[in-house]
Amino acid sequence: MTLSLYVDTARWRAHQQAVLAEYPGLVPVAKGNGYGLGNARLAEEAALLGTGMLAVGTAQEAADVSFPGDLLVLTPYRPGEDAPAVPPGTIRTVAHLDALRALPAGARVVVECMTSMRRHGIARADLPKLPADGPVVEGFALHLPLDRPDGSDPVGEVADWMEAIAAAGPAPGTVYLSHLAAADVARLGSRYPDTAFRSRIGTRLWLGDVAALHAAATVLDVTAVARGERYGYRQHKAPSDGHLLVVTGGTAHGVGMEAPKYLHGVLPRAKGLARAGLAAVNRTLSPYAWGGRQLWFAEPPHMQVSILFLPGATKPPVIGDELPLTVRHTTTHFDRVVDHRETLLGAA
Repeated sequence: MTLSLYVDTARWRAHQQAVLAEYPGLVPVAKGNGYGLGNARLAEEAALLGTGMLAVGTAQEAADVSFPGDLLVLTPYRPGEDAPAVPPGTIRTVAHLDALRALPAGARVVVECMTSMRRHGIARADLPKLPADGPVVEGFALHLPLDRPDGSDPVGEVADWMEAIAAAGPAPGTVYLSHLAAADVARLGSRYPDTAFRSRIGTRLWLGDVAALHAAATVLDVTAVARGERYGYRQHKAPSDGHLLVVTGGTAHGVGMEAPKYLHGVLPRAKGLARAGLAAVNRTLSPYAWGGRQLWFAEPPHMQVSILFLPGATKPPVIGDELPLTVRHTTTHFDRVVDHRETLLGAA
């Protein structure tokens, strides 16, 4: 009873090397569910990349991973937080003066700046107030938005902060960036040759080559049903002759749990309305496929399994077969990660 993630390891690692070559000084990010692969695995891969630093989301994640280098905690430190024991030398992010003052002398910190994200960060007016003693400020961080509908230049925003930081004290030796194109990072490097710009990258590094990762669910049961026969918790009627497939993957794995999406343009909005209309009449497409077609959920996913409807005379899978499925890796918890590429039965 397994929801599996198969990794074409050679291809996956070749993609990582390509991203590393594009972003010199890259800092890999391992956080949350480890992008479907687990943070422990990503820490191993980051060590192989030789970046010398791994960024994690929380202090608890820093305490849980093993990495032969610096750990950077992205979530800002809050005074009085109930923090776990992190490895010595862990670098904390601070976004407010009171947090910086609350940390002991010698603590290693990165100062987050309040960018146009408007999420958290120190204000420009507070830069001159950074204490000269106490924690060791090892750099500044700029978390930038993904989209810029106003047409503004992200390099210009970073440059503004560079000037503000330099005006308040010494020019920064290291600036950590998020969501900046490689060409823009290169522009900044040319403009500020004495500063190391290090891009923190997770999604593109681990999930950028989708063909290197293959999710598959095990078929647990196959039951023939006739049109009009009732089934499941809610005793729905089968819309036609076909088969009910019980497969691994449920809400505990993240299957069927969809995060909100920001829709751009008329077509995506129309598709969203169409999906909502089908859901209103209990018709929801599943992420599973068989025989080259995407299957419908027969009913909402259970905790650890899903029940799918395979209509008509299509030859069904047998118990033990695997169905490919398309999932959002950042919200999916796999039962196992397998390091080889395996042809999935029924994928053709």
